[in-house]
Amino acid sequence: MKKKLPIIAVLLTCFVLVLVACSKSSTGDNDILSTEQIKKNIGSKLTTAREDAQKSLTKKYQEKVKDASYTLDNPYIKLNPYKTSPLTALVIFKTDQAAKITYTVEGKSDDTSVTNTVNGGYSKTHQVPVVGLYANYNNTVTVTAKYKDGTTTTQTINIKTGSLPKYIKSAKITVSKNNKTKMDIGDNKLTIINRTTKEPFAIDADGEVRWYSTNYSQHTIEQISNGHMLILTKKKADTSVYNDLIETDVLGRIYKEYSFSSGTESNDSGNAKDETTVIHHDLVELPNHDLLATVNDGSKYKEDVMVQISHKTGKVVKVIDLKKILPSSMYKEYKAGSDKKVDWFHQNAVDYDKSDNSIMISGRNQDMIIKLDYKTNKIIWIYSGKAKATWPKKYRDKILTPTQGTTITGGQHGLYLLKHDGDSEDIILYDNNIDVTNGDKKTSGKYSQAVEYHIDTKKMTIDQTWAYGKSLGKANFTSIIGYAERESNGNTLVDFGFKSGGQESNIIEVDADGNQVFNVTIKNASSKAYAYRAYRVPFYSSKYVFDVNK
Repeated sequence: MKKKLPIIAVLLTCFVLVLVACSKSSTGDNDILSTEQIKKNIGSKLTTAREDAQKSLTKKYQEKVKDASYTLDNPYIKLNPYKTSPLTALVIFKTDQAAKITYTVEGKSDDTSVTNTVNGGYSKTHQVPVVGLYANYNNTVTVTAKYKDGTTTTQTINIKTGSLPKYIKSAKITVSKNNKTKMDIGDNKLTIINRTTKEPFAIDADGEVRWYSTNYSQHTIEQISNGHMLILTKKKADTSVYNDLIETDVLGRIYKEYSFSSGTESNDSGNAKDETTVIHHDLVELPNHDLLATVNDGSKYKEDVMVQISHKTGKVVKVIDLKKILPSSMYKEYKAGSDKKVDWFHQNAVDYDKSDNSIMISGRNQDMIIKLDYKTNKIIWIYSGKAKATWPKKYRDKILTPTQGTTITGGQHGLYLLKHDGDSEDIILYDNNIDVTNGDKKTSGKYSQAVEYHIDTKKMTIDQTWAYGKSLGKANFTSIIGYAERESNGNTLVDFGFKSGGQESNIIEVDADGNQVFNVTIKNASSKAYAYRAYRVPFYSSKYVFDVNK
């Protein structure tokens, strides 16, 4: 005769069963990982390998800073001071009086000189980070010391550089238009070519390369608030795994390095072992300087999770899994690719809105853009070609209604906020205009365009207010990648990154009326080294301060 279990044992058994059930996803999909498993698979941490490798260089420059024999007439000049930025130099010297330093790298033509004022105020000791040199050229650099009494002293130095590496040299750069008086170039702006792979580089209005990094990058190169850059790179050029995120400056000095797992112990829910990268398309710096990145979580699903990474510890402190936010039918019914992964969302952009603590994201494979409350992960609005009536009822009040003439996005990229004022939001994105799942079947494949939208969150409407690209037709249609960036003077820089099926990248700057002021084509960029995005940025920003002692 079997003994009856005591009532306490029965209760404990039920409690354990409840816990087990709760550990599964609320969607009932056992392939959806827990937050803890995702954190484990991401495996993020801070490392100092690259910083440590540079310590001897930094120590050397610290000694040069102390050396009183270096003057403006006889400065210390070191080309490529950290060995990864060959078109930069570090110039060190002292002045008898406290001075502010400005330098100009003389351009080969009008409006191509690069001028920077060294940030940090008046000083007698000067560490000048020179950027904007030409490759394989004897550059003329004019250095000016301005003293507190208004007087100045000027010295001209020459800096000879070497040739470009083959993967940049082989990329044929052709400028067909460059109205420099109408371009947004200022005194020191260059166009960063953020490539899908190989070396990132920056060009001037003539298409001349004026900066590049020997660190291969993949998709991600972002300038952050302190003027540094975040570059997703890898340990060796001949390996496939891009799982090192470095915070670096224009000279190539490393300030921080995040490392991510490229493999974990096998488990039933999948792991990150087969990933060529954990971070993939985008990241953004949050107001507290943490990073919000799009990642692969290591499950059978990919490119549908975001993580917040602490800038202090390198650890994941928040996970957002879109499978837990959007209808389960979207990912359960999506077919796996050749890699056996389900790329149902394909998140390719994230932007943070500090005015209401929210994020906007783009999902290429759902032809969808969404805004989420960052604290609660609740949906604020959704824009998609998917008819409102086909959404589950709980989502329908979040669907934006387009005004007449407003295009439906298809396979879009590069979504970010332009302006937010109360119920009014202005956004910009690059609309590839390819019908992946919910795009416009009638126009799909006929053109790609940069689009600006106005969203009224009170009326829950979306209105197309500006666009450029339709007039270029099928010639500039790109099935993948691309970017649109609004410039400080109101122009828009549009990257048709996968033109002619990836044979070339075409970057066009237009004014508010759609008149071209800059047009550059990059051909033969080597396998997969397309222009994923193009940014017009200052080299360097007003926040950037170089100091070997810090």
